[in-house]
This record gives sequence, structure tokens and C-alpha cells, in this order.
Amino acid sequence: MAGKTVKISGPLIIAEGMADAKLYDVVRVSEKGLIGEIIELRGDKASIQVYEETSGLGPGEEVYSTGEPLSAELAPGLITGIFDGIQRPLTALYFKYGDRISRGVSVNNLDRERKWLFIPKVKAGDKVEAGDVLGIVNETEIVEHKILVPFGVSGTVSSIAEGEYTIEETVAEITAADGEKKPVCMLRKWPVRKGRPYREKMSPAKPMVTGQRVIDTLFPIAKGGVAAVPGPFGSGKTVVQHQLAKWADADIIVYVGCGERGNEMTDVLNEFPELKDPKTGEPLMKRTVLIANTSDMPVAAREASIYTGITIAEYFRDMGYNVAIMADSTSRWAEALREMSGRLEEMPGDEGYPAYLASRLAEFYERAGIVKILGQEEKIGSVTAIGAVSPPGGDLSEPVAQATLRIVKVFWGLSSALAYKRHFPAIDWLISYSLYADKMKDWYDETVGVEYFKYRQFVMTILQEEAALDEIVRLVGMDALSSKDRLTMETAKIVREDYLHQNAFHEVDTYTSMQKQFLMLKLIYEFNRLASEAVEAYADLDEILACSCKEMIGRAKYIPEEEIAQFDEIFKTMNAELKAVAEGGSDDV
Repeated sequence: MAGKTVKISGPLIIAEGMADAKLYDVVRVSEKGLIGEIIELRGDKASIQVYEETSGLGPGEEVYSTGEPLSAELAPGLITGIFDGIQRPLTALYFKYGDRISRGVSVNNLDRERKWLFIPKVKAGDKVEAGDVLGIVNETEIVEHKILVPFGVSGTVSSIAEGEYTIEETVAEITAADGEKKPVCMLRKWPVRKGRPYREKMSPAKPMVTGQRVIDTLFPIAKGGVAAVPGPFGSGKTVVQHQLAKWADADIIVYVGCGERGNEMTDVLNEFPELKDPKTGEPLMKRTVLIANTSDMPVAAREASIYTGITIAEYFRDMGYNVAIMADSTSRWAEALREMSGRLEEMPGDEGYPAYLASRLAEFYERAGIVKILGQEEKIGSVTAIGAVSPPGGDLSEPVAQATLRIVKVFWGLSSALAYKRHFPAIDWLISYSLYADKMKDWYDETVGVEYFKYRQFVMTILQEEAALDEIVRLVGMDALSSKDRLTMETAKIVREDYLHQNAFHEVDTYTSMQKQFLMLKLIYEFNRLASEAVEAYADLDEILACSCKEMIGRAKYIPEEEIAQFDEIFKTMNAELKAVAEGGSDDV
């Protein structure tokens, strides 16, 4: 039975005669077959957000409900894929329809013709339950795609295939306890607005190492954690997310370009296939899923793109992988919510955003986490969510930034002032924070070094002291400071320029291992300690700052990981030079 449109307002359509439909059902509108989703029901009237351009439609158009919610297709073929907000494959659409996506096009989300080599991991007679691995498909050189027993299925494997199959062909048959035989193929469908089940959610206790010093040292994020990257235009949000996608120790990357500028998204689509995965040397794209929804695409699809991305991330989490999802940016997603809410004539909240903005943001971020996954074998998987926020004019008091801050535990506040000084990553250490750091202290003590947290605290203290002294310097000048305070300013300058500043485009400086970060911090700490002793021995501060070891500390970030032994020489030189200066100061007295 078909309904009829009675009102069309941009991407919002009101249809009557929809009494049999359910909330969040996918519908097809008019003979053009435009895809839409029911977002409100009143009596037999349904409010539908349409994921395609609605120009040319009029009252009386027929609306057909598919009876199914908006779902993601999950199977081999996701990795290296580039999809739009409702998971239509952009590459396949380009070859079929050209540069512009025609309205009402129908194409499978995943390739139904391609055959994949299925390698079984169970045999006939084995008992299995939901979440167990039936077999694997080597989707790319980097990713081993595990075919799991579907949710709600358990029993005995009556047959298992081996060889090349399409994602719709049966690869296994499971006999349930009641004797019913259930065929299993590689393709799964899952409603995007519903979180996938797991056995138990755990408290994050290990960091996701990113190789970015300001993040790993001062504001670390845990595996299964959530972070927000707010910042004004031009402060480097996208480059920070690119660096995380490339270097973070996640197995799978899901990058959602949500309402971003078309040229920026084009850069991402061009750059990702060319970036090399540092761990394997293969293209980074071979462990990446891209969801591209540019600002000129229909606004309703922008709202769906976040859910599509997190559903794909959860699917790979259920295989036992550590997944990182980058959402760039949740502000554009919130703007889509605001537009649809306005067209529904709902009561507006702050700055016109709907009253449910905070709960919708929480729905997204709360699907991140580190969990014990389903299956007989105890395994752990994680989804780490990193959302960029683009507050208008960099105003962090606006509703999206404030609602996000109430949910996330890591805040990397980007500063336009630092960006103008060409200090990148432009993460402002005075306003940023991480609530995971203390929980992960045991990991740092065991893996990096027991003094790591002492050095971290030293860096944070010296930067705070510099901020306080900076006010005095502006009023009366540097010469008015004592030698001890001048040394604090100089050490803070070393921290800022030689440690926190990192060149994303330098082959060595782009990534720093935890061990190298530890040695760099120790260098700065020891320099400050020895220089303080020299100052107390009445040594001339200018003489201390003229030592060659200060320049060696500045160049330490360019020491390759395989030549890390060079740090021993710097320590020896620094000890000798600063002790000599201290002794000279004592002799003068």
C-alpha cells in the first residue's frame, strides 16, 4: 500500500496514508525512487527526511515503505571503499552515472559479483555461537576479514565451504538445537541507529599511541576513548585527524567527512590512497573506509553518515580489531539536525539547535568503547571516536562544543593564535585536557618508564609557570626577571619549540615513538635540573644558554628511531658542559 505526499519542504516530505509504516523505516518517494527515512509519525501522517534532491516533486506523489530500517551492508569489500552518507559506493556510481549522482539511482552498496577466497576456521561438527569465527577472507594485504556467526544463531556446523564465493553465496550451514538448518553467507545487514551487541564494556586502560608528542605526552587518548578536536577555521583540525589516521596504532580507520567542503574532501580522497601505512609499507587505504558527505550533498544524508560510520567501526570491532573513527565534523552534522528540526517545526533550543542535540551526540560517542566481544573465545575489540568540532568564530561556548565537552574525556583545543605563529599541531596546552592519563599510569610505568609521569608533570608545570611569567615580561620586560625565572622561560621555550612543535611533513619528525618521547623529555628535564644547579652556583645564565648541548636538544627530534643511541652522547655532552659552567660560577664567587 502506498501513501501520498501532502507537503514538501526541501528535504522534508509529509505523506499521508502511512498507518502501516514504522519509525525509521526506509521509503521510496515518487516514480523516481528517491530514498528517504521516516523520522516522525502522527496518526497516518509520516514525516520523511529524503536523502536526495527533492526539486520537481509535487503533492500526490506516491510513497512506498520498504518495511526495513536504514541499514549498513557489512561484508568483504568495505576496506578501501569510498561511500556516501548512506553507504552508496561513490566509485561504482561514478563508473555507472558519471560525475554527478543521478536521483533515485539504485546500486548495491557492496559488489555482489566479486568472488572472495573463503578460508574456513571451523569444521563440520563443531559447536558455534554468535560471534565465533567461521572463516576468514584476506580482504587486503593488511586486513584479515573474519566471517562471524550472525547474532541470534548458535548450534552445530553441519557444512562449511572452502574456495571462492560471492558475499551472497552460502559458505556455512548451522543446525540449531531445534534441528532447524540456517544457511550463512558473508553478507550481514545491520540497522545503523542500533548499537551492535557485545559481552561486556570495559574501562579504558591503555593509550592509543599516535606518535604526536603533544597528544601522547600531555593529553593522551585511551583505546576505546572519545576525544573532541574543536578549533576555528585554519587551525589544523583536518591535518591532526590525517596524522591520527596515519600513525595511531589502530588496526582499522573509518574516516567520515561529514558536511566538509568539497575541495577538502577531494584532498582526503586523493591523499589517502597515496599515503603509506608506516607499519606495513602498503597504501594506508588498505586498512581504511572512507565516508564522504560534502556540504553540497543533501543535508539529510549528512545526519545518517555518522551512524553509518560508527556501525562499520563496530563491525570490525566485533572481529577483535582496534578501530579509530574520525568524524570531521560533528558541527556540520548538528547543523543538519537543526535544519531538519526547523522544518519539522519543533521547539528550538539554544541557537536554534533541537532540544535533543546533546542526547544525539551522546548516542554517537557512547557507541565507542573497549569491549569483550561475543564468542566462545574471550577477545577484546575497541572503537575510539575522535570528533572534530567547528564552532563559528572559534567560540567554544556555543551549544555543539559545550554538549560535546560534557560527553568526551579528551579535549584537544586548537588555537588560531598558535596556528598564526606556525606552531603545529596548534593544540593549546593551557585549555586542553585528558581525563584518561591517570588511569593509564600503570601502562606508562611498565611500558615506557617509571619516570615518564614525573617528566610529564614537569612539562605541564613549566608551561603553566611560563604563562604566569609572560604577564610580567609584557609589563616590565625579560631583564626584570631573576635568573631562575629567566631559566624557566627558556626551558618552556625549549618545550614549546623543540618538543611540542612537530612537523607533519618531515619524514622523521612526523612520528615519535614513546621511547623517543621519553628520552626527549628526560633531556629537557635534565637540562633544566643541571642549569638550575649552575644558576644556584652563581653561573652566568647567558653562558649556560650558549652551551652547545642546548642546540643538540633542539635537533634531537630529527634523530631517526633506529639511531636512538645518539641520545647517550647528548646526555654526556650536557652533563660535562653544564657542570663545567656551574664550577666556573662557584670559582667566581
